Amino acid sequence: MSADELRDAFLTSGLTDAQRAELLAVGVERTFTAGELLFVEGEPSDLLWIVLDGAIELSRRSGTETIVLATMSTPGQWAGGLRAWGGDDETIGYRATGRGVTDGRCLVVPSDELGRLVGEWFPFGKHMIVGIWQTVRGIEAMARQRESLVALGTMAAGLAHEINNPAAASLRAVESLRTAAGTLLSSLTGLAGASISADHFIALDALRREAVDAEPPVGGALAQADAEAAIGDWLAQQGVADGWQLAPMLAAAGVDQPWCTRVEQEVGPAALGPALEWVASTLDVEALLDEIQDTTTRISALVAAVKSYSQMDRSSLQRIDVHEGIESTLTMLGHKLRDIDVVRDFECQIEELEAHPGELNQVWTNLIDNAIDAMAGRGTLTVATRCDEANLVVDISDTGHGMPADVQHRAFEPFFTTKDVGKGTGLGLDISRRIVSERHGGEITFDSGPAGTTVHVRLPRRRGDEDT
Repeated sequence: MSADELRDAFLTSGLTDAQRAELLAVGVERTFTAGELLFVEGEPSDLLWIVLDGAIELSRRSGTETIVLATMSTPGQWAGGLRAWGGDDETIGYRATGRGVTDGRCLVVPSDELGRLVGEWFPFGKHMIVGIWQTVRGIEAMARQRESLVALGTMAAGLAHEINNPAAASLRAVESLRTAAGTLLSSLTGLAGASISADHFIALDALRREAVDAEPPVGGALAQADAEAAIGDWLAQQGVADGWQLAPMLAAAGVDQPWCTRVEQEVGPAALGPALEWVASTLDVEALLDEIQDTTTRISALVAAVKSYSQMDRSSLQRIDVHEGIESTLTMLGHKLRDIDVVRDFECQIEELEAHPGELNQVWTNLIDNAIDAMAGRGTLTVATRCDEANLVVDISDTGHGMPADVQHRAFEPFFTTKDVGKGTGLGLDISRRIVSERHGGEITFDSGPAGTTVHVRLPRRRGDEDT
């Protein structure tokens, strides 16, 4: 090609002959054919494409659709070259996909050479371009960082609330256990003072084991109150001190007045009080230990869920169980799901999927949080999985009010949200789509109506070599 072609192209018509010659020296003429893929949205924008003749179509993905943005057919129209203004930032990608509409030719200039030449020809102009570019990217990054911090604070507050309940219950149980242990020891002293024999103590322990295996009174609180009254009256008649304190514990365990009579027959009237106190305190200790086990297990499960959710100490790309990630996300959002019925319909039994689990967990968080907001905190959330030979599909459905038509059209736009400031996860559907499509080679779509919304996330079961 000659410099005359650049003289007639509007992008380069204002350059001097020397400048056009320099541009030709660093560029390469590239021919293309109709239908040929030239550059891809999201890939590093390492080249500037200047049309010489022919036509190039620019398009972008939006959900499952490909939207045509423009067609470059005028000599001098251009695309790409954005890394000329971003220095060594390899994350700066093409903003659209370019494909030949007809046969044609382009001048292709490396971005680093473009940046160097513009800096030499128009130092002030380059500084202006770089400044605007960096300012826009800085504002974008700051906005996303703020939204992410708000989301992190909201999630941390919810997690703290989830942990606080079992932790407080554990502390209460420990204090009660301290009191019960003291009562247990004092009752043993009372039994020793009553001089019961070893055989009597063995018989008492057998009765204790019966109490452990006994069932609570049938009939609920009213039946238990009647049992407490019957045991309390009997203990008062036998002259047992503090019988009113022992009766509730014994009745709750499922023992009755005839059982108490058998205890008296085994140990004698003098040891009846300490014997019942010893049995009641052992039952109390066992119940408190069960409570501590339940609460600490709950805390341990929350910590495990946090570790699974955040993928601490794990590589980015790994083989994962998608169901595990969904469950950990549901646990993390448990404080928002108290008044929501969660239905799990895991049909797909695929054991492993090659993916970036931390990023997928962010997707599940965003979609489930959106569903919770759509239902105003009350309704039914259904998380279903299904699979075929090629894909695993995760469907997240809510019984909310659905998405209006204008929202559906803009759902995947960057920065678009219907939530007030400070609400939500700070992760928009646009980024969710990018994680699913660009990082995992899948797609995300949704169906919405007055009865609710279902989001479909389709993930390939086998990854190609294009992204690691």
